[in-house]
Amino acid sequence: MKVAKLSGSPRANVGKKDAKALRAAGRIPCVLYGQGKQTHFSVLDTDMEKLVITPHVYQIELDIDGQQVKAIIQDLQQDPVRDTIRHVDFFELDPKKAVKVGLPVQIVGRSPGIMNGGKLSQTFRRLKVVGLPDALPEVITVDISKLRIGDSIRVRDLSVDGVEFMDADSAVVVAVRMARGASLTSDEEDEDGEGESAEGEAKEEAAAEA
Repeated sequence: MKVAKLSGSPRANVGKKDAKALRAAGRIPCVLYGQGKQTHFSVLDTDMEKLVITPHVYQIELDIDGQQVKAIIQDLQQDPVRDTIRHVDFFELDPKKAVKVGLPVQIVGRSPGIMNGGKLSQTFRRLKVVGLPDALPEVITVDISKLRIGDSIRVRDLSVDGVEFMDADSAVVVAVRMARGASLTSDEEDEDGEGESAEGEAKEEAAAEA
């Protein structure tokens, strides 16, 4: 995972009044938990926004008044109107204990189906996984270089050393659908010679998933 550093200041008081004062001063109230205790602190809103307004997931090196721990963002509350961050929960990592996290999906490769006019359908932007902190990759890479029109990649088709996927095995991560004007090459037709087109396969798959 990508690593980021973040400095925090301990909170002398915990409550709605204190939290409101912190936000007015440009700070975000936070709590760190996960290893038997809770630590209440605050961080600069500008520092926190850099970690949230991004597709990346970070392992964060927290420094709270000299106390240094590694953590991940477990949950955050945002203002429903202004979309500003109101509160953040951090989970302290233990290098010997697996942790659940959602990792971004990165598409790589050139699909022959797309080059023939097909349309890429991406169902998951992030996938839920569990693994030891040091085993977690920055992204889940999905190679579409073999996908023809009507083909798909499901969770069960993916494999990352030291990582277990938590989403359903049958869930479609990406697929190449038939689009208007798409053309089928001979190698995209059924190998059994029965003449069933890739377009028919795509329709059957879409109906099965509906």
